Amino acid sequence: MTQKKLHPTVIQFKDFVKNNPKLIQEVRTGKATWQELYEEWYLLGEEDTRWETIGTNNETADEENVESKGDWISSIMGMVKKMDPNQMQNHINNLSQALGAIQGVISQFQGNNPAGGTVKPQEGPKHPFMFRKD
Repeated sequence: MTQKKLHPTVIQFKDFVKNNPKLIQEVRTGKATWQELYEEWYLLGEEDTRWETIGTNNETADEENVESKGDWISSIMGMVKKMDPNQMQNHINNLSQALGAIQGVISQFQGNNPAGGTVKPQEGPKHPFMFRKD
């Protein structure tokens, strides 16, 4: 079997991962992907401070998550306050028109049945294989 030759930067990244096993944990826990880590490594280099913070679990991160949830709610409330009712009405009208157009197209493809009843299947001959006797 022939093995594909890897790009030199990929080989260097593999060596970097071997020296930093916390990167493997990051990928396994779903916090990052190999592609993201490789791109950051390629752009930032091995000496960046970002690599020192990987894999550190401290209680301040949990506290920040609780605070960020509160900040998220307050930011949504702030956005609701900033909304212009006329602009929202225009967006809703545009959405309604788009949905109406989509419904019209779908009804054309389904065969518009104005009676609203069910579509009857076409009746074929009662004996589809009619053989004549010689």
